[in-house]
Amino acid sequence: MSRFFNSSVLVFVAIIVLIVGWIGSGALTRDEVAPPAPPERKAPAVGAAWSEAQRIERILSLYGEVEPQQIAVVRARTSGIVEEVAVRRGAFVEAGDRLAQLSLDDRPARLARAEAELAAAQRDFDAAAELLERGTGTEAAERTARAQLEAARSALEAIEQELALTELTAPIAGIVNRIISDVGAVVTIGADVVEIIDNNPLIAVVQVPQYAIGRISVGGPARVSFTTENTREGVVRFVAPIADAATRTFRVEIEIDNPGRDLPSGLSVSVEIPTEEVLAHLVSPALATLDEAGNAGLQAVDEEGRVEFYPIEIVRAEARGVWVTGLPERVRLITIRQAPVSVGQQVAVRESPPGFGLTPPGPVDSAPETTVGQEGPAGGVLQ
Repeated sequence: MSRFFNSSVLVFVAIIVLIVGWIGSGALTRDEVAPPAPPERKAPAVGAAWSEAQRIERILSLYGEVEPQQIAVVRARTSGIVEEVAVRRGAFVEAGDRLAQLSLDDRPARLARAEAELAAAQRDFDAAAELLERGTGTEAAERTARAQLEAARSALEAIEQELALTELTAPIAGIVNRIISDVGAVVTIGADVVEIIDNNPLIAVVQVPQYAIGRISVGGPARVSFTTENTREGVVRFVAPIADAATRTFRVEIEIDNPGRDLPSGLSVSVEIPTEEVLAHLVSPALATLDEAGNAGLQAVDEEGRVEFYPIEIVRAEARGVWVTGLPERVRLITIRQAPVSVGQQVAVRESPPGFGLTPPGPVDSAPETTVGQEGPAGGVLQ
């Protein structure tokens, strides 16, 4: 047994134990190695541009139709047969112009009899007055003769008026729209004969909702666009003092000069009523986004490069874009995004190409229609 545990073996075992102990003690005493830190996330890049608010008119846009200034239906004020119609449909007439003639029938004979009765009553009255003056007549006889004279005079005036009523004249200036009772028609008192339309001025009628009625006042300006691509300036002449019970809207009338009567009534129109001046930004509608509550608005960046959200209200739409309120007077709007960004998120801001998503104010006719400001590849590439 001693031959196996000689000095050489003992020395070898001791060396092995020392080596293992040294290695073990180093593994236990050395510092722990920290895991590598994750790479820092790069802030998403966005394109932004400064926008300055401009003072514009807030315009209330409505749809309605135009009505004539007046519709006059000329009616017979005595009975008879229509013997003549002196006008044709579409003709322009002035107030007092002759329109039609009814038959006289026995009216000339009644006129002659009334004239004769008046002459006789006049003679009787003159004789009674003369006798009373001489003292041979009585006051009663004179009063009776005076009453008969007045009755004869009234009868003559009545038949003269009836004869005058056989001639129908225009009560207003306008255009003959309908011949209701033509030649040969038998008419009675109150029968419709001729209809006249007065189209100067025209009246544009719109129904204004409750929320906007307080911004409209009589005498204010308005612009009326017809389906014929004709635009006229008008003036608000009437604002209903009570809402329609069924629609809860208010009737508003705009008066439009139509001296040549070239515009007919009954056309559909769009009406723009300026109500007030506001500060607004002109932007592309493609820039609009929704917040978590579903409110439409625009995203911007603050001085520290963090994303902000502003709910907006559209004031007016043009071919170039939309005018909106709800933003600061000067704001840096996000116009290009490589990916969606959220409120409070840090972003790397780059200047957008000039005019990208924002249009400098100017005349509508001088600015082309634009659809810039879309997200992702369609909106542009950030460098």
